[in-house]
Amino acid sequence: MSEYRVNEHGYYGSFGGSFIPEMLYPNVEELRERYLAILESEDFQKQYHQLLRDYVGRPTPLYLAERLSERLGASIYLKREDLCHTGAHKVNNTVGQILLAKALGKQKIIAETGAGQHGVATATVCALMGLECIVYMGQVDMERQKPNVERMKLLGAEVRPAMSGSRTLKDATNEAMRHWINNPADTHYIIGSVVGPHPYPDMVARLQAIISKEMRAQLKEKTGTENPDYVVACVGGGSNAAGAFYHYLDEPSVKLIAVEAAGKGVDSGESAATTFLGKPGVLHGSKTLLMQTEDGQVTEPYSISAGLDYPGIGPLHAHLFDSKRAGFLAVTDAQAMDAGIRLSKLEGIIPAIESAHALAALEQMELKKSDVVIVNLSGRGDKDLETYIKWGGY
Repeated sequence: MSEYRVNEHGYYGSFGGSFIPEMLYPNVEELRERYLAILESEDFQKQYHQLLRDYVGRPTPLYLAERLSERLGASIYLKREDLCHTGAHKVNNTVGQILLAKALGKQKIIAETGAGQHGVATATVCALMGLECIVYMGQVDMERQKPNVERMKLLGAEVRPAMSGSRTLKDATNEAMRHWINNPADTHYIIGSVVGPHPYPDMVARLQAIISKEMRAQLKEKTGTENPDYVVACVGGGSNAAGAFYHYLDEPSVKLIAVEAAGKGVDSGESAATTFLGKPGVLHGSKTLLMQTEDGQVTEPYSISAGLDYPGIGPLHAHLFDSKRAGFLAVTDAQAMDAGIRLSKLEGIIPAIESAHALAALEQMELKKSDVVIVNLSGRGDKDLETYIKWGGY
């Protein structure tokens, strides 16, 4: 068995597990006992792949960005998750989890969201399947991602603001967990990233693994080999990176580069660069790396990108960092914004600010002319237009 896959106890190396209140135990245990059988069933696979093809619009293209490649002196391919229905990779997971929820007989869905993309993707599949949907979102994020809030409402979801703490993703997750504790029997919680108690990190990674599965086939068609030299993806909780890395975890020749948000600088006090600043602890139901004070209180993260200002990373990524299987880089707000504007001008693709962090990391890498690099372009920049406009510089 791969040392980078979850073990039977729900751990990746020393990270993972299920640290939950007693009230949540029946829900999480039901998921743990049944998720693999459901996900691997013929019925699920048939429905899942049909929806990915006909509804989500997969496979997404693998695009050789020629002008960007020329600038960086290597072959840069973009995995175009921005072209998925709803504008980001998040829908790969919500389509799978809504089918799982139906198989479990749940009638109501809750979710948390930061940038709003997971909220939109959840509201989308709830509309598709006719299930009730409540999305928790930090009040600060609701203000900076207003178009996504309106999308969720238009799709029939109720958006509830999280008013505690920094009023961002961490707090929305807390509120969603509380809701689930109070409504265990009829409600499924669609977690949007590779975080939370086991089996969520594994389940979300499996549903996002379609990204690297397609990458391998597409790269082989274009270059004759399945394996690039590098796969680069941004990491908040880390679902798009988990999907982009999944089928390369046991290919040591492929270097995996995870990119975190340094905010105003890793040591500025306003950052979300967990692997640079964090230490082991328990966050939202799993043991992982998280930013915390000396006495173990969670530190408030910061990033210009609403999808990356999470104070921890998923346990798979904590293990990839700890085992040195993946390299971790940190990118500031300014570097990410510059990279997003650069891609817009060079390739006619406006990326989400999350994805722009991955693009900015290319500038830190010592690339050779022969290198083949795949960047997971996890989302499109429509939702961030106001932030780009305020930033200026173009």
